[in-house]
Amino acid sequence: MTPVILLAAGKESAEVTDWAARIGWVVGLALFVALVYWLMREGWKWRGTLQGDLPELHGAPDDPGPAKLTLSGRYHGSTTAGQWLDRIVAHGLGTRSRAELTLTEAGLDVVRPGADDFFVPAQALRGARLDKGIAGKVLTEGGLLVVTWAHGERLIDSGFRSDRAAEHNEWVETLNQMINKTEGAR
Repeated sequence: MTPVILLAAGKESAEVTDWAARIGWVVGLALFVALVYWLMREGWKWRGTLQGDLPELHGAPDDPGPAKLTLSGRYHGSTTAGQWLDRIVAHGLGTRSRAELTLTEAGLDVVRPGADDFFVPAQALRGARLDKGIAGKVLTEGGLLVVTWAHGERLIDSGFRSDRAAEHNEWVETLNQMINKTEGAR
């Protein structure tokens, strides 16, 4: 017996797309994405409300003195000291941005285009170190300059990354020497 090969069973038209179902899925997906975005935004606002006890940030003094160090880079956010996932969003501290840092005898001036600037007085500085992460940003070991400072009743860690990472070590040394000198004077 010879095998029978069917080359074509017959002509059929291509399946017609069900546009109503496709549009329904697209609209449903868009609504889901909008809901998730809205929930994230509400969570951010709620976190800011919970941190409402944080006092207003300091502004830079009129004459802070000559700059010891300057740094151009990125501000990656602030967290409760020692808790690298507990982001602080009150007063704009949770907003990532470009940053220009200037260290003077008066303290640390953080200028952020597109976000609120702030100033950390020298007596509020508590320490500086190199780290690998802060809420929402993880880098290689030592890729992040973390400055610990006191504000109100809280200790805060703020993370910065210089455009030239080689500057981080000098910042850590200079900040820690300045902090030790300030603590010795108290």
